[in-house]
Amino acid sequence: MRQLLIFLSFVLLVSCGQSSRHGTAAQGGDTLRMHYATLLTVVRHKDYTQVLIGDPWKQGSVLQRYVLVPKSLGALPRGLPGGVVVRIPVERSVVFTTAHCQLLWWLGAQEAVKGVCDLKYIHIPELQEAVRQGRIYDCGNGMAPASEKIIALKPEALLISPFENSGGHGGLDKTGIPIIETADYMERSALGRAEWMRFYGLLYGRERQADSLFQVVASEYQYLRGLARRMRQGRSVLTERMTGSVWYCAGGKSTVGQLIADAGGRYAFASDSHSGSVPLPFEQVLAKAGKAEVWTFKFDGDRPLTRADLLAEFHGYNGLEAFKSGEVYECNCSKTRYFEEVSFRPDWLLRDAVQLLHPGVNLGGLRYYQRMPQ
Repeated sequence: MRQLLIFLSFVLLVSCGQSSRHGTAAQGGDTLRMHYATLLTVVRHKDYTQVLIGDPWKQGSVLQRYVLVPKSLGALPRGLPGGVVVRIPVERSVVFTTAHCQLLWWLGAQEAVKGVCDLKYIHIPELQEAVRQGRIYDCGNGMAPASEKIIALKPEALLISPFENSGGHGGLDKTGIPIIETADYMERSALGRAEWMRFYGLLYGRERQADSLFQVVASEYQYLRGLARRMRQGRSVLTERMTGSVWYCAGGKSTVGQLIADAGGRYAFASDSHSGSVPLPFEQVLAKAGKAEVWTFKFDGDRPLTRADLLAEFHGYNGLEAFKSGEVYECNCSKTRYFEEVSFRPDWLLRDAVQLLHPGVNLGGLRYYQRMPQ
């Protein structure tokens, strides 16, 4: 029986041709096939593994090259290709994002997490307890980390998300500590992002565990995707809400846009070509998506938001069809593990989406969202 009732089987979209897209890999070796991830090329050699990360902002370019060398070899082999050398398995690391912390817990590599940034945003009780006990250190704000504290931890790797035109990672670029560019969030499909766990499994000596977990994620995701396809077309949906003077709508090519399509839902911005969020004025959102049947959004708070709360925030919400009908669903990220889980368990999020977009379908209840109280 399928306990979680959600999700997917392997679809071979990406193959060995990745090397030509991301740059030239070292000659020879065996390429590890990536089924969904388009930014990763992994080539195994006798004494090392070469990993190329494609630049998500400059097609055909390489963002970073890594050369993973087993510690069991002792001295570095001769004739290594160019790239950042990382001795594996990584046993000491500082992790800047909550999603990667959660993944390392799932893979059984939590002992390799020695420091984290943005601790207040990490809703992992076991990690918070480890910080209280002094087994993991709070390294401050991710945008301005405590470099001296990080260096003192003697990490073998730093897991940091890259951003377009960021100019690097400040003083951390000069420490000599290998920086792992966690560009998984720039993949255009939920499964593409999730498949990066196979790379992280290689880094931490948890390759078997990562491959096994990804097979579960992929199988469950595709199972639910097929289930949604056999249903009548789902409801139309609008996501998120106003931030200041704009509404950040998920682009049609984003992982959110793709997930809505996989859940069988209708999305007003499905034809948009952006892979990230698109800032739009409320008037444009209202004109294009104001009649959406369901409205979902995320927030952080100590209690659920109500209709009165939303109208106090922005009276224009009253013009949305879903607001009038009460079909508003909120995800309180302070009370759920949304940001911890969905990057590498998109199958769980897809389960919520199918239930939200197909009234009457019950796949065990909602994990992240709840209907907004009236």
